[in-house]
Amino acid sequence: MPVEIARAHPHLTGGGFDLPALASSFKSYVGKHGLGKRLKFYGGDFFHDPLPSADVLVMGRILHNWDVKTRKLLLRKAHAALPPGGVLIVCETLIDDARRGRAHGLLASLNMLIQTEGGSEFTGDECRRWMHAAGFGSVRIQPLGMFYSAAIAAKDGVAGPPATE
Repeated sequence: MPVEIARAHPHLTGGGFDLPALASSFKSYVGKHGLGKRLKFYGGDFFHDPLPSADVLVMGRILHNWDVKTRKLLLRKAHAALPPGGVLIVCETLIDDARRGRAHGLLASLNMLIQTEGGSEFTGDECRRWMHAAGFGSVRIQPLGMFYSAAIAAKDGVAGPPATE
């Protein structure tokens, strides 16, 4: 994702946060696209390390791997890493709030339930509530085509402790 964003927006710099063992793969891929001076690898474990600070953080297909308690933890960590006014974008296969349409999301959720311990897809409303509970102010859901959506949350301009749910 960082490569695609950097290719589309030449004025931006950024990076990717993942387990240290993936640094060489990240750097190789970034290098193939000539973006080594604009994109940096941040090694760490999001369960034990703070997330890198940035104006915008993107979690692409991350939350669906984990149970609700872990999702809330990761959202709180993202909130802590962002400056006031920063933005978190969560890209996932969101299920419609009524859980009646978007068959792809429902089937993807079944797949996650089979393959993970506690993982599943979720609704935009659920994600919005978790983001608010983590301390984010405004949250909007933006469809990204047939299968994916983005939950876009802004950290309020006033720093303070995250709200509790």
